[in-house]
Amino acid sequence: MNRVCSLICLVLMMLVSCKQQKKDIETRTASEKVVKENDDWISLMDASLWRGYNEDALPDNWQFKDDIIECYGTGGDIGGDIITKDTYDNFELSLEWKITDGGNSGIFYHVVEDKIYKAPYETGAEYQLLDDEGFSEPIENWQKTGANYAMHVADKDKKMLKPIGEWNSSKIVFNKGEVEHWLNGQKIVTFNKFSDDWKEKRNSGKWNDFPDYGKANDGYLGLQDHGAGVWFRNVKVRRL
Repeated sequence: MNRVCSLICLVLMMLVSCKQQKKDIETRTASEKVVKENDDWISLMDASLWRGYNEDALPDNWQFKDDIIECYGTGGDIGGDIITKDTYDNFELSLEWKITDGGNSGIFYHVVEDKIYKAPYETGAEYQLLDDEGFSEPIENWQKTGANYAMHVADKDKKMLKPIGEWNSSKIVFNKGEVEHWLNGQKIVTFNKFSDDWKEKRNSGKWNDFPDYGKANDGYLGLQDHGAGVWFRNVKVRRL
């Protein structure tokens, strides 16, 4: 009798254990499904996703290696910039970066590609990257890191730029004209591209020589070689 009772108890314990394992598996599977459905970020750390501006291939002043995108800084005001092969309208772009002493670079969005243009900055907005403290020439606030170049100044009370040699994190959000620039976890620039304020800044003189600047609300993402060494990592984007 004791053996029978023991056997019955063992069978019941096994049934309970199997039910719990099945429940755990179902819960884990459901959780993984939610994560997968929400994981709409696209990594841009693959060289095959980029090419030179107005070029078919990636220029040799850029290297993708060991989870780092490196710019050698051999370009200048014209030439050497790279763009994504895909275009984006409403998006969120996230990345980390660092720059050399006195360095100058930028992140472009809504870039239009055409042989009539020599560089991405003629059409696309730019999230400025700069060694604010060590740059060799006098600079305006709209030229400093995080600014919407020549348009909107970064909030100096929220801006926390790390020293040269350390990684900074940046984020750009464009959603139906509402734009945000983030630096190291702080939102430092906000504006509405369809506002009168944007139009006034656009027509204030800086862009007189570039009549197509800012006209597009869909275009390529770009990274600038402005003659300085720059490194990027964890570059990813998602469509909004």
